[in-house]
Amino acid sequence: MTNHTVMIEFFLMELSDTRELRVLSAFLFLLIYLETLMGNLLIIILVTLDQCLHTPMYFFLKKLSFLDACLISVTVPNFILNSLSHRNIISLPACVLQVLLLVHFAASEISILTTMSYDRYVAICHPLHYEIIMSRGVCVQMVAASWFTGGIFGLLYSVGTFSLSFCGSRKLPHFFCDVPSLLKISCSRTHVIINISVALGVLYGLFCLVSISFSYISIFSTVLKMPSLQGWSKAFSTCLPHLIVVTTFLVTGAIAYLKPVPDSPQLLDFLVSVFYCVVPPSLNPIIYSLRNKDIKVALCKILWQLSHYKFHSMVVGNNNRICI
Repeated sequence: MTNHTVMIEFFLMELSDTRELRVLSAFLFLLIYLETLMGNLLIIILVTLDQCLHTPMYFFLKKLSFLDACLISVTVPNFILNSLSHRNIISLPACVLQVLLLVHFAASEISILTTMSYDRYVAICHPLHYEIIMSRGVCVQMVAASWFTGGIFGLLYSVGTFSLSFCGSRKLPHFFCDVPSLLKISCSRTHVIINISVALGVLYGLFCLVSISFSYISIFSTVLKMPSLQGWSKAFSTCLPHLIVVTTFLVTGAIAYLKPVPDSPQLLDFLVSVFYCVVPPSLNPIIYSLRNKDIKVALCKILWQLSHYKFHSMVVGNNNRICI
């Protein structure tokens, strides 16, 4: 018989024992977090307000921006607070919620990225049938399917992980609750549910990777047949940034979940996690706003309308004062 204590909290990894380094890391992550939130919120506002951006590509981009803001909000704010307060404790309910939301948003984002590659495939390889294939109803169904898939994986991973026993150390070799770290400190010998969940996750990731690879192989083969250099430039400027984001997200995510967890925290594992759950959400607004002509045009229109409205309000206010 083994006594299994009921765990009510876990101890997260601290990046450094030096207060100055903790404050510096918290400040850097705060800047990244604010940039990510403002950038993704800007994309959501522009796509919502500008009628010219009401197309399938920007519809998916809007959903991706929302997922990016949610994904980074699951881990980074808690890390900032822990670094500033020197309190590296997380409760069991908060840990369960973190695993659930992290897997949910990550799986949903992979699905959205796959859908966006399919959208580019249809737009470039089958332009005459684009409006029929990528109709409004189909786009909504794809987004709903991505959220449903993410929810299923979130439930599977959280239930499979926290159905295990934790009777030893409560120190997680990570700065947030993730499945590999929790499995590392679990004293359960059999991990049937979570092993099945991880296997399904790997198959799902491979399916998305194959689908994205097929889309881009078809896109690049079609683009290379175009006689116009302008067509080449437009297609590559649209597809290459998306391909960079997808590659970064999938590769670092696979390393984070399939790499054996060390007994003691290492800087490399911290950096892999940062590239997995922090870099892609913060990178997307830069790629899709600063390098996107339509987004920049929409931003200029909104700024011009705001300045015009402010000028008109000032003129009306001055006229009212003169009349009085």
